[in-house]
Amino acid sequence: MATFVLVHGAWGGAHGFRHVRRLLRAQGHEVSTPSLTGIGERVHLASPLVDLGTHIRDVVNHILYEDLRQIVLVGFSYGGFVVTGALEHIAERVQHLVYLDAFVPANGESVASHSRAEQRQKIELGQPWLVNGPVREFDDPQEAEWMAPRRTTHPNGCFTEPVYLAQPLESFPFTRTYIKATRSPDGDSGNAAFWRAAERAKGSLDWEYFEIESNHMLCSNRAEEVVGVLGEVARGC
Repeated sequence: MATFVLVHGAWGGAHGFRHVRRLLRAQGHEVSTPSLTGIGERVHLASPLVDLGTHIRDVVNHILYEDLRQIVLVGFSYGGFVVTGALEHIAERVQHLVYLDAFVPANGESVASHSRAEQRQKIELGQPWLVNGPVREFDDPQEAEWMAPRRTTHPNGCFTEPVYLAQPLESFPFTRTYIKATRSPDGDSGNAAFWRAAERAKGSLDWEYFEIESNHMLCSNRAEEVVGVLGEVARGC
């Protein structure tokens, strides 16, 4: 059985993994879903000081304090930046790295630098330190109703601070996987960057690559398929 650490995306929280978490645990895996400061259940801690570095430390401290080793580290969406930045501190504890319809940044890149020009402008000219997220669609209306009141604003510093990556991802000794949601609309926030990352993985012998027929909210819409891929990844570790 594997030890999974699932890192959520922007404007969300660990609750977004609740279906995936339940299914993985039912298979006997150890699963933890750290919450990032200032969003989700920790929205009460939002402040102008919260940035990408804060979220990296949230995940790093969770792994170190729980003394988790040989982990399958999963970053969803914005969480791709967080897990990438965490490697500076916990790479030796990672057995497999998974980007789940997520950004795959290089050293010095930020979420803003990955976004289209009009999205960068919205970030720069929006609220002083909080950014509102896009409206997401869910296959199940009840899921949409449950998730809607749990959407939060997101601290701007998380999107403008660059990530630090000492070496290319392919140089690390762990294995890596990209999982792409294939039904997101072309203009969906971040989707162009996700497709660039997917094509990189698909064309490389250093990556495993999977597709799931869903929009970006695949952890809600296709939880069983996500768990099926994660289980396959774990068996290959």
